[in-house]
Amino acid sequence: MSYWAHFRVWRGDSDKGELVDYPAEVNEGEVVLDIIHRLQQTEAQDLAVRWNCKAGKCGSCSMEINGRPRLACMTRMNTFAEDEVVTVTPLRTFPVIRDLVTDVSFNYTKAREIPSFAPPEGVEPGEYRMQQVDVERSQEFRKCIECYLCQNTCHVVRDHEENKEAFAGPRYLMRIAELDMHPLDSADRQQAAQEEHGLGYCNITKCCTEVCPEHIKITDNALIPLKERVVDRKYDPVVWLGNKLFRRGEAANKNR
Repeated sequence: MSYWAHFRVWRGDSDKGELVDYPAEVNEGEVVLDIIHRLQQTEAQDLAVRWNCKAGKCGSCSMEINGRPRLACMTRMNTFAEDEVVTVTPLRTFPVIRDLVTDVSFNYTKAREIPSFAPPEGVEPGEYRMQQVDVERSQEFRKCIECYLCQNTCHVVRDHEENKEAFAGPRYLMRIAELDMHPLDSADRQQAAQEEHGLGYCNITKCCTEVCPEHIKITDNALIPLKERVVDRKYDPVVWLGNKLFRRGEAANKNR
């Protein structure tokens, strides 16, 4: 059984744009991306939208639907009332290229800033030995499809453009946490998370977790444990005393 819905779609580019109203036929079982494709076929042949798999696994069709960051291919039309206006806009945190397509290169820049997996010295590929229990904590994070909905909804970058240079965002802080939990990673992830990737900017509002289409508990299982380890290291009195004595010993050796 079909019906006609009222869609309001943002049209424009980096210079200017506006919301344009479209009537759209909706059939049983369809998702928002189906309607966007129908609009391209009938009402707006030049409507720009990014998509690929239509199965919720590529993360390409990220957009904001009635103000909430979502995947268009996973947002079913039966979640809206038939007389409800469905407003579709591009991700707000990233610059618009055209219509619903945004420039998400910020995320690629942040990805390149994180050093890759660093095995212990002297251990060659093929010699890594781990048990399943060693990777269970971090395995959840590998479900990430890099839709960047968490990056988009994080108010640290969404509402403060000036933070982007110093803040990696929840997706890449989660990547750091994953590597820090890896039993064979030897890099100093905790210090880098705090000093280079802006972990301290995160105030754990859990907005990133709420929009994750893979239901990854980004805040509870990645960001909070990483913050706890950083705090333990930085403020633990025993560690502080050890660092102080170590620095004092170094200074004494230099003065000899």
